[in-house]
This record gives sequence, C-alpha cells and structure tokens, in this order.
Amino acid sequence: MSRRKRPVSDAALEERIGYQFNDKELLVRALTHASALPVAKASLQSYQRLEFLGDRVLGLAIATMLEETFPTADEGELARRLNQLVKRETCAEVSKVILIGQHMRVGDAEAHTGGRTKTAILADMCESVIAAIYLDSGYEEAANFIARFFAERMVTYSGPLRDAKTTLQEWAQSKGRPTPLYETITRSGPDHAPVFKIRVNVEGVDPGEAVGNSKRIAEQSAAENILRREGVWSE
Repeated sequence: MSRRKRPVSDAALEERIGYQFNDKELLVRALTHASALPVAKASLQSYQRLEFLGDRVLGLAIATMLEETFPTADEGELARRLNQLVKRETCAEVSKVILIGQHMRVGDAEAHTGGRTKTAILADMCESVIAAIYLDSGYEEAANFIARFFAERMVTYSGPLRDAKTTLQEWAQSKGRPTPLYETITRSGPDHAPVFKIRVNVEGVDPGEAVGNSKRIAEQSAAENILRREGVWSE
C-alpha cells in the first residue's frame, strides 16, 4: 500500500510567499516532481519546463537588481555576484525558507530517499515557482517575489565573489596558458535526475574531474579541484 505523504495545503505556501495564484494548476505543476507522474506525462506535467523558464526570469531579475544596487561595480564583479545568487545552493536556501518541501508532489521512491530535502530538487522548484508566478501574472510579480527573498542575500553575502571557473581561467592566463577546456565524460541517470561527469583540462597540470546534477555544478567542482590541488584556493 502506498504511504505517499499528502502535501500541506498550497494556500499556506501562497501566504508565505505573499502571492495568490489566479491559476492554481500552475502552482501544482511547479511543485510536482517527475517521479509523481506516469513516465509519459513526466516532462510536460512536472516542474521541469517551468524550471527552465524560471532560471531565465531569475537571472534577468537578479541582474537588474545588481545593476541598480551596485552602480560602481564593474561587469566582472556583477557577474560574480550574479553567479552566487542564482546558484543551486542559494535557490535551495530560499526554498527552505518558504518550506517548499512540505508542498512537493513526489513519488514514493523519491520521498523515501529524501527527495523533499535534496538541494537539487529544492533549487529547481524555487525556479519553477518563479516561472509559475511569471506565467500567472507577468514579470513584475515574479520580480517582486525574487526581490522579497533574494535581495537580502544580495546585500549581505560575504563569501568569496570569485567562482571557481572564473578563478581557474584567470589563474591559467596569469601562467600564460590557454583557456581551460571542459568536456563531458559521461551522462547518467534518469532525465529528471541526471548526473554529469566533467573533466577540465589546463595545460601543464593534471586534469580536474567532478560529478554533479548539472553541467554547471560539475564544471565548478572540477575547476575547484584543480584550484585546491595547485594551492590557489585553500580549505
């Protein structure tokens, strides 16, 4: 017998995010993981397509906020701040704040393996909710949501502003070496939870390899592995 946990009423989520959906089905779709659906419907009726759109809306809104908040910052600094704010870990943090995990529709197997607390799923659903708001009411409402939950992180973020790929490229250039080259070694796992193995090659040093649930994450980790091995970054 299935023991799938019934999600908490979505009205509670709407109250927490400060937005009431006109089309409630958009929110349901944004909160539905592919594992909760038949295979034939997983791509179109899960959050996956919304996450794709939400990623773009988030990037535009954050870029606009950064341009307005840091008028003297150069393009490089803005790009590094952008990367920190749209990265998977930051989006997952926002999902935890608004308790998205309580509202997820996930299959039994995914639920039993901790799907409601997985960083990758939490991050993706943050972006799918952004897309759902965008489709329901337009860019302004989506930007309001983003400002409400990302603005404080934009101002108070105190971590290193340089992402690993940028730092590795600058390090290679400082040594007179060509730009690092990234290649996908393998791609495994189902469509809704892929795993990528990436290798980065830098002339004169051993390649760096890493795996991640997206190419972006794996590339960052592979670059970081070289930076730590070469002593550019410390623990």
